[in-house]
Amino acid sequence: MTAAPASLDIDFVRAQFPAFTTPELADWVHFENAGGSYVPSQVIDLLTKFYRTTKVQPYGPAGPAKAAGEAMDRARQLVPATLNAAIDEVHFGPSTSQNTYVLARALRPTMQDGDEVIVTNQDHEANIGSWRRLADTGLTVREWSVDPDTGLLHTEDLARLIGDRTRLVCVTHASNLAATINPIPEIAELVHRHDALLVVDGVSWAPHAAIDVRRLDCDFYLYSTYKTYGPHQGLLYTRRSVLDRLENQGHYFNADRPTAKLTPAGPDHAAVAATAGIVDYYQALHRHHFGPSAQAADRSPVDQIAAVYNLVAAHEEALMTPLIEFLVARGADIVGSPDTSRSVRAPTVAFTSRRTDNAAIVEALAAAGIGIGHGDFYAPRLVEAIGRPAGVVRISMVHYNTVAEVDRAIEALDPLI
Repeated sequence: MTAAPASLDIDFVRAQFPAFTTPELADWVHFENAGGSYVPSQVIDLLTKFYRTTKVQPYGPAGPAKAAGEAMDRARQLVPATLNAAIDEVHFGPSTSQNTYVLARALRPTMQDGDEVIVTNQDHEANIGSWRRLADTGLTVREWSVDPDTGLLHTEDLARLIGDRTRLVCVTHASNLAATINPIPEIAELVHRHDALLVVDGVSWAPHAAIDVRRLDCDFYLYSTYKTYGPHQGLLYTRRSVLDRLENQGHYFNADRPTAKLTPAGPDHAAVAATAGIVDYYQALHRHHFGPSAQAADRSPVDQIAAVYNLVAAHEEALMTPLIEFLVARGADIVGSPDTSRSVRAPTVAFTSRRTDNAAIVEALAAAGIGIGHGDFYAPRLVEAIGRPAGVVRISMVHYNTVAEVDRAIEALDPLI
């Protein structure tokens, strides 16, 4: 096997994304990746091909209908590798929010009135709203609250909340603002010790790491492919043994089809097919960095993705370290841990300045050709809990960003922080 390369080839990475060679975007820095990432050619080509040649009702016996079904099936076979899940454990849906609402409806019949669901106030509303609404159906909803000084969750607080009536615990893998990794295996052990189930929202962590639901030992895991370099879809992993207990949310005649049980409507055929391009992209990175001999015969798709993300981790740490160190030195208030290690946090940095208001910071960076955002980012409960009702500024990076782009951002922030 070819020796592991020293670092991520950022020029090769960026060459896969047409956005970086589009003239009107040539001088633009995209630092709002937590809201949605750019898309590589591998995804764009599949989406274009589907619309050009197979945009008909899929799964017909021949011609474009047959080809359309085969394109969708290819995605269903490839994409579970991004979770280390089995094919029959992954559902496609229009978004993580909608997938969570469907899951809540499927889970409710498995619980009795008075049973308890635990949610956090750190999560994006996608992993809060649907579960809180179950209180209207006779369940008790309890809140696992963040430390108001840091925005972080502490497992010992969950241990005090969880009890004999707890049936479900819902938590983010890494908050879209605090960005600090929650210890999911440790949480899973506590949850399962009480015979409860664990739902993990991975939307803000999946763009940065190879997800392994076996190691995490969660019962459900959700993420959005439009934030992991793909089309606008949501993925829902459901542990196979748990899926059998859920109430069917699809057409009655699909009740015995595992991949349709949590799909109440027809999927976006083209978008489903195009998600295969995410894995194609990861495998292109693997070939480039590890050589053509290090392919399927030597490494499974799961292992290839993991190898690529080992390189991504080091690069993303190099991106966030100077930015966080600059903000800390200037006295900015960072949400979550200020630790710059990728073993601790994602390269999503939410903060406020004591000198300049949020909107002025965002406007100044936009004038410098740098796209960031401000607000609550669908996590209003978190910004309220940490005493920042006006929200925060967020700079969110992924592996195709460069150190030079971070330097531009720091230069633009310098007179403001």
